[in-house]
Amino acid sequence: MRKRKLFCEWHPVCYRISVAKCRFVRHLKNRLSGSKLANAKTKTGLPVVLYEHKSLIRRKLGNVDLQLQENKAVNLGIAAPKVTEILIRPGETFSFWYLVGKTSKRKGYREGLTISNGKTTAGIGGGLCQFTNLLHFMVLHSPLTIVERHHHDRYDLFPDFGRQVPFGIGTSIMYNYLDYRFRNDTNQIFQILVWVTDTYLCGQLRCEEELKKSYHIICEDERFVREADGIYRTGKVYRTVYDKQSGNLEKKELLQQNHAKVMYEYSGEITESC
Repeated sequence: MRKRKLFCEWHPVCYRISVAKCRFVRHLKNRLSGSKLANAKTKTGLPVVLYEHKSLIRRKLGNVDLQLQENKAVNLGIAAPKVTEILIRPGETFSFWYLVGKTSKRKGYREGLTISNGKTTAGIGGGLCQFTNLLHFMVLHSPLTIVERHHHDRYDLFPDFGRQVPFGIGTSIMYNYLDYRFRNDTNQIFQILVWVTDTYLCGQLRCEEELKKSYHIICEDERFVREADGIYRTGKVYRTVYDKQSGNLEKKELLQQNHAKVMYEYSGEITESC
């Protein structure tokens, strides 16, 4: 049976109408939700560095135009000051788009890499998903509650190149209706510091006091499997929580179960499906 087309797929004008509708609905929800969005900053860093991470800005991504990587570096450099030093107080929610705002040429943003329906393309402000990837990985090492996250989890688009985090825990964003958000349900204040160097996007998640728990991200059973319609990357990503004083494992939760179609030429070890 032929799949019925969505309204947004009929014509570029229909797509723009759908996007405008989604953005309007998000603005409306922001006004009516009652959630308190974090917006206060302080130049003084909170005393405890809970977790820090950095990610390579220019990576080898198959045959992707290298200029898009250079443009991404510019985009990250514009967005970072809008987020850095933000405080997330108890009961507050962090919203990436609330802080960064709409990307545009007028603000200096350039065309960077974007992904749509498993295909790469270019768009103004492209590449900022690397920013939310960094934030997400740091937040996973904390008791903060993730309330909104999107991801292109059906496809493995690029071969690994200096991968530092398990496959499958990235993020996908689009102004403003695909956001990255987390909430502070603890009784202490958290803070994000983020900055760009010539090579890396760097970040720190800070808080007021040392935590009694430690958080770790692990990947298990990762493999490449040949199926009827191609090769798939499978595996499970977990978060473990340990009590620092006793060293006991308190929790092991499944974050992601991957089954992503490989969209590049893969020449490594392949498991034949049963």
